[in-house]
Amino acid sequence: MTFAVALAMLERQGRWLLQLRDDIEGIVHPGCWGLFGGHLDPGEQPGQAMRRELREEIGWEAPALPLWFEHHDAQLSAHYFLGSLTVPLAALELHEGQDMVLADLEELRSGRIWSPRLRERRGLAPSLARAVRRLEATD
Repeated sequence: MTFAVALAMLERQGRWLLQLRDDIEGIVHPGCWGLFGGHLDPGEQPGQAMRRELREEIGWEAPALPLWFEHHDAQLSAHYFLGSLTVPLAALELHEGQDMVLADLEELRSGRIWSPRLRERRGLAPSLARAVRRLEATD
């Protein structure tokens, strides 16, 4: 069975919005930095799911964002959306995950991002690493 997700790669002033996933056994890539977004509900379009997830996870009403690219394999169908974060980080409310930051491309390339809340560096989830490779290809 394929798991379908919609993910948002959001940029603000040259930095990218990241979510530090919870350290909960059984979730996908616990304790790693990833992108905000999540699963598609039955009958939901990827763009609808991405906007719903952003409302649920950070309390932000995102505009419609263009589809950036898709990744499909035996287990995953991921729809990546690219756009601008139109509000400051302080205007967001973290409802899911342990932390959120804005990281620049150099930090993303390092593969380990500092968490102000946990006061330690954590690695990237494969979905975020895939988006970073796509960014580098266009850089």
